[in-house]
This record gives sequence, structure tokens and C-alpha cells, in this order.
Amino acid sequence: MAQKPSIPKGTRDFNPEDVAKRNYIFSTIKSKFERFGFQPIETPSFENSDTLMGKYGEEGDRLIFKILNSGDFLSKVDEPLYALKDSLKITSRISEKALRYDLTVPFARYVVQHQNEIDFPFKRYQMQPVWRADRPQKGRFREFYQCDADVVGSDSLWQEVEFVQLYDEVFTALGLKGATIKINNRKILSGIAEVIGASDKLIDFTVALDKLDKIGEEKVKEEMLSKGISEEGINKLQPLFTLKGDFGTQIDSLKSILNTSEEGKKGIEELDFINNAIATLGLKSAKLQLDVTLARGLNYYTGAIFEVSAPEGVAMGSIGGGGRYDDLTGIFGLKNVSGVGISFGLDRIYLVLEELGLFPETITKTTDVLFINFGDKESLFSLQAIKALRDNTINAELYPDNAKMKKQMNYANKRNIPFVVLVGEEELKNNQFTLKNMTTGEQDKVNLETLITTIK
Repeated sequence: MAQKPSIPKGTRDFNPEDVAKRNYIFSTIKSKFERFGFQPIETPSFENSDTLMGKYGEEGDRLIFKILNSGDFLSKVDEPLYALKDSLKITSRISEKALRYDLTVPFARYVVQHQNEIDFPFKRYQMQPVWRADRPQKGRFREFYQCDADVVGSDSLWQEVEFVQLYDEVFTALGLKGATIKINNRKILSGIAEVIGASDKLIDFTVALDKLDKIGEEKVKEEMLSKGISEEGINKLQPLFTLKGDFGTQIDSLKSILNTSEEGKKGIEELDFINNAIATLGLKSAKLQLDVTLARGLNYYTGAIFEVSAPEGVAMGSIGGGGRYDDLTGIFGLKNVSGVGISFGLDRIYLVLEELGLFPETITKTTDVLFINFGDKESLFSLQAIKALRDNTINAELYPDNAKMKKQMNYANKRNIPFVVLVGEEELKNNQFTLKNMTTGEQDKVNLETLITTIK
């Protein structure tokens, strides 16, 4: 017996219901992107290896899927190199292309390559799959979609304000009320590190601080000490461990902690600007919250940092994130092009909507009415009606085979088709249709006009 086929680990098949629900999220996000003036672009699923390699750090490079060169790819590997069994050196000879790891680096390449055709500031959105050779586990896949929006060519803080509003608009449209948009600023983290004399240990400091909610104050202090941060410096952090209250209260506390750091003061000014603007403009269902432990790829961000968490009571990691970067295109030689962007976590948003029962029932409906097949004459008559129904934006189909009535009705039930039409000899003779409501069980003989009106 032939072995049952399978798919690679970390990938998924999506059934019609899954696709309908995912498309609902895609279309909601897309409509808001366009409402805010973002334009769509798409980039190839694979890039030249030198475009991707070295842009994500050693760990990222390891997770990039490499594509073997066409033809006799081993012909460029001589015997001495082959004998070394050095996979990194051999890979550079046998693979010149790779699947994209994210949408950000391809976007940077796109901006540099097309800089003379782009009108800056350039507002782009992109919704495409990416691939990572990661260890598959719950909520982590090797193939998944990213939904990104970025603005490049402007350092205006009004862009950050708009992104907070964009998050709020999308989650409100999805019915996901109570999402928390957490915000921090790289300059504040740099300022804190400066105040405690740990500027050279900024990454170690933030990695430890980021664990405050998970391991508690004492463990965080122990980790900082183990990384070489002085006890005197850690004592200066004490107000940070007890930082509470609303946005404004926390800002006031930060002002006293960072009063000797110009970098820190600049970060406070930027957060204050964003918060005051949002306070005036208002949010529909999300809330903006300052979180000084938020770091998210600190080497990458230079200003505001965003992370969105699901409503309380839902056990889920972040469902969105992003921030300000001042030199994204610098990796390809185009210096001093500031940008800011955010991303939506499609798969996690899907799981949250599923858990909270927020998907509308109508989105999985594909067919409004099924015509039962009683034979060739009846089918031809039915297809004329089906054409008229489709012209009136009604999704209609004919069961393809002249099968037993029970089998055809079961098919309609399994697919949750709300209406069934029966056309037999009597209906043919009288130019009528028997319309059955599958929910109530009621059925009536109707003409074509009434058939269209009733279903519509």
C-alpha cells in the first residue's frame, strides 16, 4: 500500500473555513492600511543570498532557508574545500539564493533599488509569506505570513501617532476590544543605562530588565550583577522597579530618574508628544500604555518601540509590534533614511479571534443555494436560473452528478448551504422552482424573480 503523503514540519494546509477566516483578517487589515494612505508592494519569495545574509545576526543567518543552485551545483566545490566539510564555506559555492526571512530587509532593498522612482515619504504595506528554518512548536511555524506597514523618508513623530491609531482601527474592526498598545523608546533605555553607568552593557541591561514581569525584581538584580553592572548603578534603578500609574505619572517619574541624561530626556519628549496627541485624538477600543521594560530588537530600533498584547484573559504573546529605525536602508548603502513601521501577527490574531468567538458566522458561507441534479434536462433548466442568480451577486451551484436525493441533501447540510432548489418534471412544465429553506425546512414553489428576491 502506498505511503500516505505528508507536508514538511512547520507548514500547514488550510481548509476552506480556515482560508475564509484568514481572508477576513487579511481584508480587514488591508482596508485599514489603504484607509491610512499606505500603498501595496510585493517582493519575490526568494532573494539573492547576499541581500539576506548578515542582516539578522548569526542566529538569523542559521534560520534562513538556502536554495541550491540549478544544475550540477557541486561542480564549483573543489576537492580540498569538500574535504574540509565546512558547511558555511560550501554553502556559499552551491547556493546563491534564499527564501526571504522577513519583509523588512527585502523592503529596504526595494527602497534602495527603486529610490529614483519612489516619492518620499513612502508609505508601503506588504502582506506576504516568509520562511524560517526554526524549530516548529505551538504558534511557531516555518512558513507564515507577515502584514507590515512602514513609512520611510520622514522622521516626523506624527507617523508614530498614526500607527497607534492604525492599530486601534484594525483591532476595533475585528471586534478585538481591549488590546493594549505598549510603547517605549530606545533613547529612554539608553538614558537609563547611561545614568547607572552601564552604557557599554546596554543589551545586557535591557535583556535583564525585560524579564521583570517573569522573574521578579530580585532575580533581575542578580542577573544585572552577574553581567557586570555595579550595585550602585542597580540601586539607582529602584524607582524603575516600582514605576506605576497612568502614562503621565510614569513620564513624570522618568523625568526625575533621567534628569542627567540628554538622550533620556529626548526619549521622554518623544513619548510625551505621542501620548498628548493620542489623548486629544482618542482611541476607539485599544489603550496606550508606557512600558519601560519593552526592548524588542534593541539593535534595530532607534526611537519609539511598539508591542501589542491581546485583551486580558487571553493567554497569548504579542499580536503586533514595531518601531522607529533611523538607518534601515544603510545596509544597502543609502544612508540617513529614517523610517517607522509596525507589523500584525496574523496567526496569533487568528487564534485570539477563535478563542473569543469573534469571527462572524457569515464569513465561512461560500454558496447561497444548491440546485439538486435530477437529470440532464432539469440541469440545463437549472443552469439558466443559476446564471441569473450569479448575475444578481448570489453564489449558486448545481450538484454535478445525478446522485441519490439523500446524498445531495447531505452535501448541502455538510456545507451549511442555506437554500436548496429542486427542479423536477412538474417544475419544468410550469417554469417554476421548489425552494427549500434548509434552516426551517419550509419549501415553496416560486418563479425566477421570487427565487432571486427570497435568496437575496
